[in-house]
Amino acid sequence: MDLSSAVSATVTTLRRRPADLIPFYLLGTAVPVIARVGMFTALAGVYLHFELTGRLAVAREALAELDLTPPDTQDPEAVQAWGETLAPALDPLASPTAIALLLAGTLSTAAIAVLTYAAVSAGQMSAVVARLRSDRGLTAGVAGVRNRWLTFLGIYVAELLCWLGVLLLGGLAIGTAFVVNPFLGAAVALVVLLVGVVALLLVRIVFAFAPAAVVVDDTGVLGAVEDAGGFVRSNPADAAAYLVVAVGVLVGIASAASALAFLGGGAVVALVSAVVAAPALDLLKTVLYGDYRGTVDPLDPPAAGIRSQLSGGVRRGWREMVAFVRRTPGLHALAVVVGVGFGALGWLAVDPFVGAVTTSIESRLVGHVPPVAALNFFGNNWSVAIATSLAGVALVVPALSSIAFNGFALGATAALEENLVALAAFVVPHGLLEIPALFVSGALGVHLGIVSWRALRGRRSRAEFADALEGAFWVLIGVGVLIAVAALIEGFVSPYYWRPFL
Repeated sequence: MDLSSAVSATVTTLRRRPADLIPFYLLGTAVPVIARVGMFTALAGVYLHFELTGRLAVAREALAELDLTPPDTQDPEAVQAWGETLAPALDPLASPTAIALLLAGTLSTAAIAVLTYAAVSAGQMSAVVARLRSDRGLTAGVAGVRNRWLTFLGIYVAELLCWLGVLLLGGLAIGTAFVVNPFLGAAVALVVLLVGVVALLLVRIVFAFAPAAVVVDDTGVLGAVEDAGGFVRSNPADAAAYLVVAVGVLVGIASAASALAFLGGGAVVALVSAVVAAPALDLLKTVLYGDYRGTVDPLDPPAAGIRSQLSGGVRRGWREMVAFVRRTPGLHALAVVVGVGFGALGWLAVDPFVGAVTTSIESRLVGHVPPVAALNFFGNNWSVAIATSLAGVALVVPALSSIAFNGFALGATAALEENLVALAAFVVPHGLLEIPALFVSGALGVHLGIVSWRALRGRRSRAEFADALEGAFWVLIGVGVLIAVAALIEGFVSPYYWRPFL
């Protein structure tokens, strides 16, 4: 299959029933939310340790006697003196137990991120191959997570070892040559650089196709690497074409991110790259590899046009969101209780710093450009909603922790605000839509967590779990509509209407 045909098959598959594929790529955006549960747990342990040992009370009393107002940062000596006055007050918090808990939290966060990424990747590639075979993608993806996560982890470890091996051999060769003769070392360094770049490119291209080989050939790590290497040897033009396309897409994303950075569109670019570019590249390489194996059957193009698909999808998303809210009042009540409760905790937690440390909504609105701000608010808030919802598949806890974290941050910010009336005036117009949208995403995360727990215990089938993921996709489209309207209000209305009155 030539590259043009492969690209056409990729676009067709991505457009035809996107709700049967995209949820697994949305799940990829939730990996950081899932992983940070490890650090949140460690921080909770540190707080309990400080509270139970009385260290926190001692630190609070010491800080209450100090002037916490930071000096002018342009005066290094004043900053140093201010830091020296704070150090004795913070000494009780320098506990070996706290340090050990934070270290454990960091390591657990990294481990959870790696394992979760491997599992999500297994689901993504399994869903891609199923769609190319005209099977249901989400059902295959759920099965792939369970059956292939260890294989995908092995592939990533194997590639890392190959990279380290190439770099280590190159470093040894250069170091040995320099010991013999500096001029010989320079010549060897040039040769090693050229050979090393080629070797690393070969490693990357082989391991780019290895995940597709795992699913298409239903093989293990060694078999996948061997099969992917065979594809590269037999089809060097296709492999090189994919590499060029992949590099081009990455460069395009980086360029778009840079171009839109001053417009506040970074979050939108990141989201598009995660749910459009990533599945498109996975589809493209799987089409090329599957055609080589003769085991994929690309779908026919959808009858509806792109505009019709988009408008129909938005309408369906709104209906699904409204129906979900009506079906699950208890889950929404739980999300509200957690969010509001941790908002109150955030308010109380920063009480010792009120007056010494301040935030100002008016200063944050200096230089506010409505279209830039609206785009930024939309991208950030929808990304948070998506990650919160899909993180719930990890047995509810990450979704609840995300709601709690955001509630705590908002409560702390409000407590430190120097003009609370102005903050309330700013938040109310868009908050009437934005805050309920975030609570819906939290309730959706709890719902997915309950479904995943029941599926884990055998009380729900893979097909039912897939139904829940597909339903979540449509609900998040509806949430996106709410957040888009809220972003327009926050960008164009919220910063201005109240100023003549306050």
